[in-house]
Amino acid sequence: MADEGSVEDYPSEIEEYLTGFEFSLSSVQNVIQTLMSVSKGDHVKLDPLEQAKLDLMSAYTINSLFWMYLVTQGVNPKEHGIKQELERIRTYMNRVKEMADKKKAARLDKGAASRFVRSALWDAEEAKAKSGTKRPSKAKDDPQQASKAKGGKQKPSKAKGDPHRPSKAKQRKLS
Repeated sequence: MADEGSVEDYPSEIEEYLTGFEFSLSSVQNVIQTLMSVSKGDHVKLDPLEQAKLDLMSAYTINSLFWMYLVTQGVNPKEHGIKQELERIRTYMNRVKEMADKKKAARLDKGAASRFVRSALWDAEEAKAKSGTKRPSKAKDDPQQASKAKGGKQKPSKAKGDPHRPSKAKQRKLS
């Protein structure tokens, strides 16, 4: 580490682990210094959701570091209050994530949807207004009535009787 004379104080097998730990510790220190250097004005410029994310990330980081400190001191952090604090922060992080997901979700433009549906559906009132009559005549609805109204012959209906009812010829045979 800083002093090569202290190599005798610890076993040589863990020297690699200690070097990695020192590198990680300096990385964490740089990140914390960066977070601490952010001014209050820069923090206020963020939208509320981003502010909440930053605050929760900072709180989680500090509590995680305290967890690691407890481990180095031989204290079981699972029996310490830090565990509940980390769980509380984690639940808030999940809530913020849900809010961010809702913000990204597609929204329904009710006005556009109602215009789309209104134009796609046939409207009886609108049809009455266009035709200029209050009620559509039956002649328009029924082709036989239309031919009567025109003075033409009435065509026999092509529709056959009830398919479940026997024809007249079959009825005579049955009786």
